[in-house]
Amino acid sequence: MQERRKVQRNRTFLGGSIGFNRRRSTFDCLVRNFSAEGAMLSLTHAAIVPDAFDLTIPQTGRGFRARLVWRGEDAAGVAFSDRTSAEGSVPLDIAHRLRQSEAERLALKARVAELSEGG
Repeated sequence: MQERRKVQRNRTFLGGSIGFNRRRSTFDCLVRNFSAEGAMLSLTHAAIVPDAFDLTIPQTGRGFRARLVWRGEDAAGVAFSDRTSAEGSVPLDIAHRLRQSEAERLALKARVAELSEGG
């Protein structure tokens, strides 16, 4: 097989997180090789990976906007988009905290409504 990559990738074994749907949907993956231009991801169901998503690698503290290049049964190859295309996206930890805060807000709103009806 002829190598078509412009930049050699380094083998890795890093946990990653794929985020899409404005990071409301996330699932874990394993980053098996990595370069500044792309990565190979190992995951349970590659069929559900969208064409574009945010890839976060917590161990390195880095996040990327990724574009799907190829997909197999349990793996996928991605190319990283320019950082400028990811501008305005929310870091994954902040998205999780935002989702949690929204759930807490709704619970408090329901409790206030419940107390208002009783009093």
